Amino acid sequence: MLMCSTFCSSIPHHLNLASMMIMKRFSAPISSYVSPRAQAITEPPSRVGFLGIGIMGSPMAHNLLKAGIDLTVWNRTKSKCDPLISLGAKYKPSPEEVAASCDVTFAMLADPQSALDVACGKHGAVNGIGPGKGYVDVSTVDGDTSKLISERIKSTGALFLEAPVSGSKKPAEDGQLIFLTAGDKNLYDTVGSLLDIMGKSKFYLGNVGNGAAMKLVVNMIMGSMMASFSEGLLLSEKVGLDPDVLVQVVSQGAISAPMYSTKGPSMIQSLYPTAFPLKHQQKDLRLALGLAESVSQPTPIAAAANELYKVAKSHGLSDQDFSAVIEALKSKFQHSETK
Repeated sequence: MLMCSTFCSSIPHHLNLASMMIMKRFSAPISSYVSPRAQAITEPPSRVGFLGIGIMGSPMAHNLLKAGIDLTVWNRTKSKCDPLISLGAKYKPSPEEVAASCDVTFAMLADPQSALDVACGKHGAVNGIGPGKGYVDVSTVDGDTSKLISERIKSTGALFLEAPVSGSKKPAEDGQLIFLTAGDKNLYDTVGSLLDIMGKSKFYLGNVGNGAAMKLVVNMIMGSMMASFSEGLLLSEKVGLDPDVLVQVVSQGAISAPMYSTKGPSMIQSLYPTAFPLKHQQKDLRLALGLAESVSQPTPIAAAANELYKVAKSHGLSDQDFSAVIEALKSKFQHSETK
C-alpha cells in the first residue's frame, strides 16, 4: 500500500533518518492512492498474530496459546519462536505474512524504530493487512510514532489500537498486565477478551497518542522512584542501618510499592535479574522528557533520574534490570570519596 507525500512531510524531528527512509518508501502523490474505507470487525478474531517474541512478547503470546487461541508468531531471531511453535503456534517468516494470515495482529517491539520497521518497513505488517483486520501495538513508543503507525495501518482500511502495557516480565507471565489503550473503539471492544487473557485490567483513553502518553508518564514516575529507592538503600547502609530492614519498613508503609519488596533484596546483593532492561527504562525517560518539553512542563526530578540511567548504561548495564541504576550511584559515591 502507498501513502501520501504530505503525510511523510509531517514526520517529527526526533525520528531518525532510518525511520524517515522507511516512511519515504511508501510515499506517493495523493492523487495516485485512495485509502480504503475502514471496516468494523464484527466477529471475535479467530486467528491472532504476534510480532516480537522477547522478554514481554514471549509470555504474552504463551498465555494466548494456553487459552486455546490460534496463534501465528514472528520474531527477527526465529529461534525465540521455537518454544511457542513447540506448543502449537504457527510461524511466518515476515510481519507482512503474519498480518495477511490473521484477523488481528499484536506487536511488542523494543523501541520506536523497531515498531516503525515492523509495521511499515519492507515486508512490514502494513503490506499484508487490510479491511476487516486489526493491528494492536503494545510497544512503548512516543505518541508521534504511534500516530505514524496508525495512519499507515488505517490507510489500508484496517483498524488500529495502541495498547502499551504497565508491567514487566513477571506480570506478563502471570497475565497481570495493565493495558493503556487508545484508537479504534471497535477494535478495543473486539480484542477485549484477548487483553483479558494477558492482563488484569484495561483502560480506553480515546485518541491515538493518549495510550502512549499515559505509559510514558507511568514509566517516568517508576524510573524516578527506582532512582530514589536506590539512594535510600545506599544511605541506610552508609549510616549503619540494615538495608534489608529498610525494605521491610518501606514495604509496609504508605509508600509501599511491589517493586521495592521484589527488587530490594536482590539490589542489596548487587544482583539485577532482568525483568525490565535498564536501556528501556532510560529510553522511556528520554521519551517522557520529550513529551514534557512539547508542552513546556518542567520535569527536573525525571531529568536527574535520566542522567543516572545514562551513567549506568555507560557502565555496560544496559541489558541488566533497571534496578541496576543503583550501580551508577555507587560509582558516584566512590568517586566523591576518592577526591
